[in-house]
Amino acid sequence: MTFHLRDAGPADIASITAIYREAVLTGTASYEITPPDETEMGKRYGAIVDKGYPYLVAADLAGTLLGYAYASAFRTRPAYRWIVEDSIYLAPSARGQGVGKALLAALLERSSALGFRQMVAVIGGAEAASVALHRSAGFSDIGAIKSAGYKHGRWLDTMLMQKALGDGADPDPTIYPGTLFSE
Repeated sequence: MTFHLRDAGPADIASITAIYREAVLTGTASYEITPPDETEMGKRYGAIVDKGYPYLVAADLAGTLLGYAYASAFRTRPAYRWIVEDSIYLAPSARGQGVGKALLAALLERSSALGFRQMVAVIGGAEAASVALHRSAGFSDIGAIKSAGYKHGRWLDTMLMQKALGDGADPDPTIYPGTLFSE
């Protein structure tokens, strides 16, 4: 499958919404039950990119979106500002084609270049494909939350995985005024 990666833009919201809708309705990666509409997805997109986090899409040669990925705050308290959480969603036709791997690699690179020190994957339903994807990118298992959500008539576990970025935990970080890392 031939595809390219680029920054997501507002014109991608309809396709992002459609990809996420399918994931919400048929999958366990998201614990949402009702898919959000384009207006809500646009607000979510804006909240992420307005804070300077990376938001990427993969598109085929015709420009059709195959998937998207973004990094966002793991938690909002200031001491967590060095860690991001990744999210990756793929169209059904793109699964198992290397699209997720390419999106995750680019997201890791961008997040590291921005100065983040850790990335966490919070994998709903402990989906095997997502766990395998993250392991292949060097993430380590750090725990699981048993019976974290109930969807599609069953209890779902949530897998937690982590990967150090850049300098990781050593040396101590420097605070950069006016950036994501300011006090």
